[in-house]
Amino acid sequence: MSGVVIQSRDIQGPVAVTLAAAQTHRLAEPARRLAKEEFEFWRDERRRRRIHDPRPLRLRWQAAAELLTDHRENILRGRAAGPLELGGGLDQIAEVYREIPARRLVVLGRAGSGKTVLAVQLAVDLLATRVPDARVPVVVSLGSWKPDVPLEDWLLGQLIRDHPWLAEIGSERRALGAELVGAGWILPVLDGFDEIADGLRPTALRVLAEADLPLVLTSRPREYATAVNGTRGVHRAAVIELTDLALDDVTSYLRLASPKLAATSRVTTSWDPVFERLGTIPGSPTTANLVEALATPLMVALARTVYSDEPSRDPTVLLDGTRFRTAADIESHLVGNLIPSAYGARPGALSPRRSRHWNPEQAQRWLSFLATHLDRLATPDLAWWELGSTLSRRSRTLVVGVMTGLIFLVVTGLGNIPIDLIATTHGLDFAVRRGLVVGVLHGLVGGLVFGLTYWFADRRRVLKPAPIRIRLTRGPRQLGARLTTRLKLGVAGGCLFGVLVVLIDELLVNELFGLDDGLTSSGLLRSLVEFPLLVGLGAGLVLGTVTWLESPININDTGSPTDLLTANRTILLVHMLVWALVFGLVSGVAVSFAATPLRSVETGLAIGLEAAFAGGLCYGLSLTAWGQWFALARIWLPLNRKLPWRLIGFVQDACDRGALRQTGAVYQFRHTQLQRHLRAHPQVVMTPPR
Repeated sequence: MSGVVIQSRDIQGPVAVTLAAAQTHRLAEPARRLAKEEFEFWRDERRRRRIHDPRPLRLRWQAAAELLTDHRENILRGRAAGPLELGGGLDQIAEVYREIPARRLVVLGRAGSGKTVLAVQLAVDLLATRVPDARVPVVVSLGSWKPDVPLEDWLLGQLIRDHPWLAEIGSERRALGAELVGAGWILPVLDGFDEIADGLRPTALRVLAEADLPLVLTSRPREYATAVNGTRGVHRAAVIELTDLALDDVTSYLRLASPKLAATSRVTTSWDPVFERLGTIPGSPTTANLVEALATPLMVALARTVYSDEPSRDPTVLLDGTRFRTAADIESHLVGNLIPSAYGARPGALSPRRSRHWNPEQAQRWLSFLATHLDRLATPDLAWWELGSTLSRRSRTLVVGVMTGLIFLVVTGLGNIPIDLIATTHGLDFAVRRGLVVGVLHGLVGGLVFGLTYWFADRRRVLKPAPIRIRLTRGPRQLGARLTTRLKLGVAGGCLFGVLVVLIDELLVNELFGLDDGLTSSGLLRSLVEFPLLVGLGAGLVLGTVTWLESPININDTGSPTDLLTANRTILLVHMLVWALVFGLVSGVAVSFAATPLRSVETGLAIGLEAAFAGGLCYGLSLTAWGQWFALARIWLPLNRKLPWRLIGFVQDACDRGALRQTGAVYQFRHTQLQRHLRAHPQVVMTPPR
């Protein structure tokens, strides 16, 4: 069908987009679905961050310095008439954005000034008034982007990470997310230009400047100014800079967010003596420091958490000029007391069932570990599948090898007992002794094979979750190179394991320990051919079958961290089931030629269960993101007191308490200042209230 020009009457204004009419109609539904998910997520996240409780702080901004912007003529190109008015407040950000001809906006502000709040508010406002053919605002953290990766490719990766259903293959044999990005349906809201590494910012700015698409970018002023020096900045983009909060807005907000004090002649709050002091001695160094410290939304929110939400704490301590000589001292005090305050006992804040497991000391230690982990990875995004990377590759391999070895020891040791009881007449004592020896030796082999498998699979630093699900009905399949690779891996790994098992059984178990059960009487050379071939073909068939069952995740699935965990755990369970069916059927059929039908069923069931828990579970631990997360983040790190046993519950609870925030399929610290403080203070350092 020939291309047509469609005039998009969207939230960004009339935008000419050359698309095939059929393609536009086909992508409208995925775009609507994405817009709905983004709107619901950020609406709920605003509620969780209490941005509108009791009312939003009045963020204001002004036009940035001329040296930080492109030429006014370039910014106003195509504008019908009148100057571009860039001043305003939080509830006007969508209107200001619509007035920018190129729909390109840069938001500057110092640490904690509310850049992210403003970006989220803009996205929510645009999504709330979105029309069907409009771009979909998507808020993503820019800190994980490396400019050597094309912006569109990185953006696609973020979309699929947060919305796995966008990996579903569209009619053009590309992922739906790729089609949406390529066809201009996405409005990237890029939060945190200053989080990109120093040496990469000039290159990143050049890529963003030359990108031919609407966008929103946030940054701290100094980092942006350094990158802009000698350039036109982001081409055709208007630049605004957030200003400090007005003192009247701060006092009103903290008073309304505080409980009323009882037994007083008038209605007061714990903050009233502070505000009276600010009014009566406005020019003193002590009050000036406090006013300066409370000039950003972050510090006001921290002051609320530390003092308004803690009835036992007195905010007049902030007026102690001996303890707090500068505004920075007050800010450090508020940041340092967030975790003790958030995890302290607050009446009605959280149910005792949820809060009793995590005291301030534990939370500080665990969050400090996570902050150090993110610093080591140089990313703001806390992803569950990357938690194991806190260990070195050698340590991770050792942990996986030991765990898979123990699984093989238990499973093959116990599994050998019923097999000998069913298929031989040696009795229970012989079966137990042989099971113990076989378990130890097979455990060593299993740990070695799967440890080496993990070593080579993890050579790119970490196993990532695949946006796939198991599908028994018709649908797109993961065929081609993926299927071939899995088949080769299964056959090669199975044959290697089979050879090692035959050598151990024949030379050590049967000859050295004298525990020959008579089930293998074909001789060493024949066994070295038959058994490895059987195991290799079986493993190849298992991996091939599971690969055939995998398909891109369904459009109705979501991309929260727990959803990805559940999807990956389901894939592992299916693996175990397929291992049981394949090896159970093969062994049962093989035994049926020399045994009764009942004996064949019993042998097939025993070997099938052994294959499921030994082969399937060990495969999951060494070759899947969920297995790596389970082995390292759910067992090893909690054993070493680095993380809690109920890790996901702790992280989600930390979001409720304001220490972390969820962004799509990952988590982030509430602010980089809190992350830096926790990295430097693994133990609680709380200034006691006066």
